[in-house]
Amino acid sequence: MTRPVQPPPPTAGRPSRRALLGSVAGAGAAALLSGCGDDNNTDELSFWNFYGPSPTPSPTSDWFTSVIGEWNRNNDVKVRPRFIANAAYINGNTLQTAFSAGSGPDIFLLSPGDFLRYQNGGALLDLTPFLPKGVRADYVPGALDTRTVDGRVYALPMEIEPLVIYYDRRAFEKAHVAEGDLPKTWDQFLSLATKLTTKSRFGAMFETLPGYYQNFVWYPFLWQGGGGAVKDGKSTFDSTAARNALGFWQETQRRHIAPKSALGGGSGDTPSNLAAGYCAMQQSGIWAVADLKLQAPKFDYGIFPLPIPDGGKHVTDGGGWAFAVNAKGKNPEAAAEFVAWALASTDRAGIDRARKWNTVAKTNLPPRASVRKAAEAHDAFTSGVLETFATQIAPTLRSEPRYPPEVYKAISDAIQGTQLSGKDPQQAAREASDVIDNFLLTYRGGSIL
Repeated sequence: MTRPVQPPPPTAGRPSRRALLGSVAGAGAAALLSGCGDDNNTDELSFWNFYGPSPTPSPTSDWFTSVIGEWNRNNDVKVRPRFIANAAYINGNTLQTAFSAGSGPDIFLLSPGDFLRYQNGGALLDLTPFLPKGVRADYVPGALDTRTVDGRVYALPMEIEPLVIYYDRRAFEKAHVAEGDLPKTWDQFLSLATKLTTKSRFGAMFETLPGYYQNFVWYPFLWQGGGGAVKDGKSTFDSTAARNALGFWQETQRRHIAPKSALGGGSGDTPSNLAAGYCAMQQSGIWAVADLKLQAPKFDYGIFPLPIPDGGKHVTDGGGWAFAVNAKGKNPEAAAEFVAWALASTDRAGIDRARKWNTVAKTNLPPRASVRKAAEAHDAFTSGVLETFATQIAPTLRSEPRYPPEVYKAISDAIQGTQLSGKDPQQAAREASDVIDNFLLTYRGGSIL
């Protein structure tokens, strides 16, 4: 989850998760059960996504077009992609509305953050029978966890997208900040952001729009202090870790060192914000490497791990989108065969297909070991910031959590209330925890991870 929402034209980067389906907790499970394909032609499968074919050509759009084209040339059942703009797909309710109306797509992109909405509603097909033998062992630890229920796989990840802080080297030089002075703690980060803030530039940037993406990029700060949201069927959100994490983001607004809104495609859009001089430091994900290379190739930047609280530990969120199949679609078996072929093939062509998505069309960490090995053979992750991601950031990865919409919304309200409305973090954490506990009393669904 997730992405600031990076508009397809002209970027090649991930629509910010970015993460990640920023819709409210509507569209109940019962409604999703009725979701069927958006037409009755069983020889044509609809594939809703926010990458391609986009109105403006981009490497990500080209990859989708190429992969679907190759499948269609060799199979009687065709896949027809439907491009949906990021704002409607990620930060809107287009997908939920379609499923509720019984016209959901046959294949679609799904984030871990919204997985349980569709799984609990019976909308996801079990992909396990369609996976090549042994391929599950090829996925890196944790990659399949949030897409698996009772040992069965219900979505296939295409990427892993860890978060870091990007910074403007020129802004640092003008402020006489050396590489050795990169902030390691929250207090150091706040102090440096204050120093870097000018009349025309903010010192830092974090997401301010409510949605799955904002939750996605905030979770690491909760985890750094040992916090969480749910454990053993009860809320753990009312904690010192949650209060401190809410307070940290609130402090960036109280000190006026971070903007209330981002430019361009949102807070995950580094070319429109960091490279444009709107901020000096920006939280974003690995996808920004490709974005900056394509849109601001001369921009001089660096990255460093997310700052941590005193006594905390380094941890980042490993998000990423996955292909999912509508269990009530026109031809679920054919759709599953396409998904398994596209993302889980173990032959050389399949591995190379995944390599190109993760290192050519975009920049991600591959979710499969064989793909990572192939990427390294093509000199990916061997130098520069991508090597930093692979060697320093990847070991601190934690999978993006999957929460029911009601849990997500309670956390989102706490972030929004403290960050922009000045609500007391202690009160916000307590109220969110009460909402979560009340919901969990009657929750019956997939395990909350």
